[in-house]
Amino acid sequence: MGVIVKNGVDYKDYLSNALRVSSSLLKSNKNKDVFEKRLAQHFPRLFNLLFDVYGERYDFAFYINRLTCFLCKSFIEREDKLKSMDAARQGNADWFQQETMLGIAVYVDLFAGDLVKLQSRISYLQELGVTYLHLMPLYAVPEGESDGGYAVSDYRKVNPALGNMNDLKRLADSLREAGISLVLDFVFNHTADDHAWAKAAKSGDTEFQNYYWMFDDKSIPERYEENLREIFPQVRRGNFTFNNEANKWVWTTFNSFQWDLNYSNPAVFNAIVEEMLFLANVGCEVLRLDALAFIWKEMGTNCENQPKAHALIQAFNACLKIVAPAVSFKSEAIVHPDEVAKYIAPDECQLSYNPLLMALLWESLATRQTELLTKSMQKSFAIDADCTWVNYVRCHDDVGWTFDDAVSAQCGINGYDHRYFLNQFYTGRFEGSFAKGVAFQENPSTGDCRVCGSAASLAGLEQGLIENNELHIEHAIQRVLLLHSVILSIGGIPLLYAGDELGVLNDYRYLHDPHKQQDSRWVNRIAHSEEVIQQAQNPEAPQNRIAQGLQKLIGLRKQYPVLGKGSTHIITTDNPHLFAYHRQLGQNNVLVMCNFSESTQQTSRLILGYLQAEKGEDLISGKHYALQGESLELQPYQVMWIKA
Repeated sequence: MGVIVKNGVDYKDYLSNALRVSSSLLKSNKNKDVFEKRLAQHFPRLFNLLFDVYGERYDFAFYINRLTCFLCKSFIEREDKLKSMDAARQGNADWFQQETMLGIAVYVDLFAGDLVKLQSRISYLQELGVTYLHLMPLYAVPEGESDGGYAVSDYRKVNPALGNMNDLKRLADSLREAGISLVLDFVFNHTADDHAWAKAAKSGDTEFQNYYWMFDDKSIPERYEENLREIFPQVRRGNFTFNNEANKWVWTTFNSFQWDLNYSNPAVFNAIVEEMLFLANVGCEVLRLDALAFIWKEMGTNCENQPKAHALIQAFNACLKIVAPAVSFKSEAIVHPDEVAKYIAPDECQLSYNPLLMALLWESLATRQTELLTKSMQKSFAIDADCTWVNYVRCHDDVGWTFDDAVSAQCGINGYDHRYFLNQFYTGRFEGSFAKGVAFQENPSTGDCRVCGSAASLAGLEQGLIENNELHIEHAIQRVLLLHSVILSIGGIPLLYAGDELGVLNDYRYLHDPHKQQDSRWVNRIAHSEEVIQQAQNPEAPQNRIAQGLQKLIGLRKQYPVLGKGSTHIITTDNPHLFAYHRQLGQNNVLVMCNFSESTQQTSRLILGYLQAEKGEDLISGKHYALQGESLELQPYQVMWIKA
């Protein structure tokens, strides 16, 4: 690599020093050559990124030197079995793009009780076909409110109610042996206000006060506030909280007990690298980057999606590539679709949630129209070939309508009005709605909100059962299977949310818990109990049809590599109720068509031309279709996976 000079500073001097440090610390380590090869390969990029963020500081060299020491220390501590995985993944970099991939997100307590009991649920996961297990935040948290575990008191301690760090390491080993990748949250925008760093800041320690955004009065916060949006307006207004112990205003984007970290301080970057590598060494294979859009603050901006946020994430990525290259990043950027795409790259986040697909699947169910879904996916679905989407129907949070207003305008849709309609529809306030959702964080000033609810309740099963209406129950079952058929076939890792595979309904008991009643997301955070499992096993229950139908789709996906690594082309159909796309891998072709209406729909058989064959078989129904004929017919909410 050529000489990199930043503002007159030659990176080679820093690299030489880094190699001297590593040689000293790793002098007797059998993997010394492996580490130093990676350090030489990735240090120039790491230097570039960090110099862009911190290069004007007089102590830049000090922090780079300390970072090198942290990287060496973490490499030494990384167990041989994890180093073996690092080596194996270098020859299998596309492991997360395979047709065998199936994810599920679970809360440990709701799914199994604790980490030890979760060991006994591995067989359930294997039977379902899971190869990717995302454990929702399980770290030590404050008593009472904890934002569902996203207020982290200690990254290196498990919530005692769930077990301890040794339990987590043993679970990681068992999952790896079972062919299941462990996914953990990396909550790095903020800590809980009872984290050791925050406690030191409260006591007046200026070193740790500089770990956060803290102000003596509200004059500077008010200047920032001019450009900031409110994330949880129902909880409290604004983005700053006055802390009596510290006698300072603290930046708290999400909740008053979650203090935003100050990444303009390189000590914070180094400290978080240590925590990140600790989690990597526990045995996880993917780190979900929580709230990554918010990590860089810049006066005069909305402090979201800033260029230096990307630089920092890429720098974290470089650190992983040096110490634990088997570990990948997953972006959690619930922002404008154009901004979501900017986080997706091999050197930033190799995986990314696909919030646009999730939102517009529900939008298409409500409107029975697919134009907005089709045009949005045609614009935004394609990403770097070495990266992949994580596609989901529901998650632990809410449904937010983050579609592109420019695309909706092309469809003759006013974005603001349409979001209002969707909120009304999915909270059951729109006449004729089938949904039983609950509003989340409804803004008293604008009426804006997001929507919570289980997939089955949002799709109409709860309402159908209340009405005892067999047709409505049938339609609800088909809606749930339709949504899951898309995430299983469109390209990317399909991610289930625990309970949705069993057709669970909303749980309103959170309203009676003082620690949860203000957070309506708990309506869809539902215990994965023996009762709900048995209900799904009852042939007379509608939940059984959801469970069996989903299991069939999962089994089909795993048989066809084209549904894994194949390319995806979104098709404009001649019917506004149909959504279609073509998957191709070499000579293998699959055409997927979905009817988003409760009426029978037709489309020209010319669409079968995408198969590059005269006929094809629907993998789901087993029926055969030929290119000849006037039209192709889809029954209400029917899905076809037609393979040449």
